[in-house]
Amino acid sequence: MTASRHRVYGVDFSGARDAGEKIWIASGVVEADTLRIDACQQAEDLPRSGKRRDQCLRALRDFIANETDAAFGLDFPFGLPRTLVGHPRWEDFVLSFPDNYADPGTFRQLNRQASKGHELKRVTDEESRTPFSPYNLRLYRQTYFGIRDLLHPLVRDCAACVLPMQEPLPNRPWLLEICPASTLKREKLYRPYKGRDEQRRAARRHILESLEGKGTLIIPDQATRSVLVENRGGDALDSVVAALATFRALGDVASLTVKGDVVYRLEGYVYV
Repeated sequence: MTASRHRVYGVDFSGARDAGEKIWIASGVVEADTLRIDACQQAEDLPRSGKRRDQCLRALRDFIANETDAAFGLDFPFGLPRTLVGHPRWEDFVLSFPDNYADPGTFRQLNRQASKGHELKRVTDEESRTPFSPYNLRLYRQTYFGIRDLLHPLVRDCAACVLPMQEPLPNRPWLLEICPASTLKREKLYRPYKGRDEQRRAARRHILESLEGKGTLIIPDQATRSVLVENRGGDALDSVVAALATFRALGDVASLTVKGDVVYRLEGYVYV
């Protein structure tokens, strides 16, 4: 197995009704020890996409399946804490997901009931310092639609490899779970940066310049740089952080396989 991938994508995901406007996708080319970002766009700009969640996620799913020499960093939980999974294998959990949870509300309610009202975290959530449980009020819709509308059909159709729960096979896209907040915490760059005021804009600019200053990220296009700084929700910048975290994970072959021990293979793993 080689960790070589020609292209890397970072996806700042959303389960909102207007997901086409909320989801941002950063695209980069691997050039030796650097990642060159050559585009950053909203998901509604994908072929046959749109603002509506169902149309947008269908287009995103098709886009992923066709990028067979790429790795995608996706910003949503790929699983649940092991006491809530209900299956011995992660693949079984994903394949049965739509049958077990009819809608996002049911997903959150059943898991809160099973955990007696507590919001449990996975081992990887504790280790990588993700902000929320996968079924937290602020995250459960993202988890639900990410698993149901992306992971489920891609796994069902053998159209992608989801790491580290599955082996990274050639000629298929690789999917990695990413958390931009965790990556920024690791880099000691985490600070309030989402908002329209000048202070938050300056924070986005500082984060971007600091990441570039480390020498592994290049963003040559000034128009793209402007989008990353001016996008007040910080979603465009998050997609670039997700792409960078994915690129770094590819550089550590051991992390793609050794992290596939029992607990990570069942719950998922956040690549920081």
